[in-house]
Formats: sequence, C-alpha cells, structure tokens
Amino acid sequence: QVQLQESGPGLVKPSQTLSLTCTVSGGSITTKYYYWSWIRHAPGKGLEWMGAIAYFGSTYYSPSLKSRTSISRDMSRNQFTLQLSSVTPEDTAVYYCARSWELDAMEYWGKGTLVTVSS
Repeated sequence: QVQLQESGPGLVKPSQTLSLTCTVSGGSITTKYYYWSWIRHAPGKGLEWMGAIAYFGSTYYSPSLKSRTSISRDMSRNQFTLQLSSVTPEDTAVYYCARSWELDAMEYWGKGTLVTVSS
C-alpha cells in the first residue's frame, strides 16, 4: 500500500518561499508510469493542481503557477518537494501530495498539511 506524507512549515511569511516535502513509502517514485503531484485547497475555493514530477524526472506545472513553482525529487530518500516562491496570503491552503498513473486521476493522497501565509 502506497502512503504519502507531507511535511514542512505551517507558517510562512509573505514574499518568502514555501517549501514542502512529500515522503513516499510502499512504492518507489521512479516506478513506471507514476506521476507525483502537488495539489492545494484554499479556503472557499476548489482543488487546484499545482504541478507534478514524472517517474523519469520531467516536471509539469500549472500555467497559472509556473513562474513561482518548482518541483524536484530525492530518489535516495524517495521524496519529492515543492517550492512556491513569493507567497502571499492567497497561497494559504491545505497542500496535498498525490500519485497518479501518468497524469490521470489521483489514486493515492497524503493527509494534507495546512500552510498559512501571514506576517
């Protein structure tokens, strides 16, 4: 059974960079043909897919967030990370990591972590 766990600071100041890590157990992040995504849910809004990293290392980003988002991975630790720069209070959300077959529907999700952007 694949399990995903988000970790990182729960509070980030405006203009700083938000950094989160997703630790995966029960499966390798390099296994064909899985993609590993970051999704967020801001208060009063719908789920927003932010981007993904593929099993072979390529990255894909939402056009609306591409200029501020970076996703990378550490294969030795079976982790992938999210960095979102120049955050504002509008980036306050519960952030989830998830796995999908290619870029299809998400199969497995982490429990999510709340990140608040505030001074």
